[in-house]
Order: sequence, then structure tokens, then C-alpha cells
Amino acid sequence: MTSNIRKTRNALYAFAIAGFLLSLPQFSLAAGRPPGVAAQAQEETDAANRLNKKQFKDVKVSIDNGIATLTGTVDLFEYKADAEKAVHKVKGVDAVRNQVQVGGPSVPDTELKAKLGEKLAYDRVGYGDTTFNAITIGVENGVVTLGGHAFRDWDKDSAVSLVSTYPGVKEVINDIEVDPVSIMDDQTRMAVARAVYGNSMLNKYAIDPAKPIRISVQNGHVELYGVVDSLVDKNVAFMQANSVPGVFSVKNYLQVANQTGESKQVAVQ
Repeated sequence: MTSNIRKTRNALYAFAIAGFLLSLPQFSLAAGRPPGVAAQAQEETDAANRLNKKQFKDVKVSIDNGIATLTGTVDLFEYKADAEKAVHKVKGVDAVRNQVQVGGPSVPDTELKAKLGEKLAYDRVGYGDTTFNAITIGVENGVVTLGGHAFRDWDKDSAVSLVSTYPGVKEVINDIEVDPVSIMDDQTRMAVARAVYGNSMLNKYAIDPAKPIRISVQNGHVELYGVVDSLVDKNVAFMQANSVPGVFSVKNYLQVANQTGESKQVAVQ
């Protein structure tokens, strides 16, 4: 009898303990990991999924404390920039350290600058604002620096996009300034254009839309860029721009063809 009572009591204890354990919250092995480790693993998975495209096949990502590090190679600078943008969108990523290298062909700096200059010269031809974009190019070891002035944000974005997709470009430094949005400047810009191109000596520069005298206006201050045939043309352009009412100053960065040392600021032609 005593043995039966003991067995019954033990069975009740076992049943009670089992019920208690079943009432506790259920934890998986993954949930048992430190929260930071689990979150980091999820972030890396999400980042890898965003990079699951052909152009990123050689790109790796690791994430530590909200900072994502990208390594590997791509064929174009555009892909390097796109990889960074994609990973920036991952929840939990606060910053991206982009160490991706741009492979592809190696193009001599002088050749690369000439080819990019030609491409940019005809960029946005037909939109009516080519005359008002004075974007400069510098190339060193495949690193392209864009400077000068753009008429509007979309002109700047278009130039950066064009350069980023060109083979041989290893990096793009975007120092382009967008001219201020101003009704007064717009009026001045058009008045200077009419004064310059309306001159009988200078209207020849309107024949090729990619090679005009470039006009930039910032708060009433005018800058002239481009390449002209002679010093006389350069001086006439300056006088015409300076004659427009409301112009506060004119800086003449025009270069004379086949001459060097005219100016360190060379607008894309």
C-alpha cells in the first residue's frame, strides 16, 4: 500500500512539474542568442539580399554595431555607388564604409578626360540649358573630379550619372555647385546670353550647341566659361556681359584656342 501511495505521489509531482514547464514562454535556440548578435545576423542577411544582383556578385558585406562594410570589386563606379545606396536602406544600418574597388579597363587620364569632356559637352543638348552649364573635369589616376557650375540640380545629377557609368572611371568626386534659384538671376542670365550671342562677332559660337560660351550667374555675378577663337572674342564677350543692366561683376574664364595658361578653370567643351 505504501509503495502504491509513493508511486502516486511521484506521478503527481511529475505531472505538476511538467505543467509548470509547459506554462513557461517557449524559447528557440535563435531567441536564446544575445539580441545584438541576432539583429546583426538579420541585418547582414537583409543586406546580402539587396546585393543579390549580377553587378554585385563580387561584393561582400559585414555589419558591426550599425556600420556596414562593403568589400570586393565591381565593373563600374555606378555599381559601387548603387551598392552603398542599397545597403543604406537596410533597417538598423546607420552608416556604410564603402571599400569596394572598381575594376574594369584602365584608361590613361588624358584620354579619359577627353572622352568624358566630349560626352558631357553634349549632355542635355536639346533641353535649352546647355549654355548655362559650366562643368569642369579633372582626372587623376582614374579619379574624376567634377566642379564648376550647373544651372539646376537635374543638370548636376545628369553629369554625375554620365561620368559614373563610363568605363575606366574609378571614383567620382562631385564638387559641382548649382546656381541659386532666382527670378532675378534668370532674367540676368537670359539678358547676358542675348548680349553675347547677339553680337555679330560672337554669334558663331551658337552654331554647335555643345560648344557655346557658357554663362553662370550667382546673385547677379556673372562668370564666363568656354573656348573662343581669339583674345578679341574673349574681350568682346566680357564687354557684352558687363554691359547688361543689373550685372554686379563679370569673371572671364574664357580660354583662347591653342593657348595655355589662360585660366586654371576649364569648362567642359
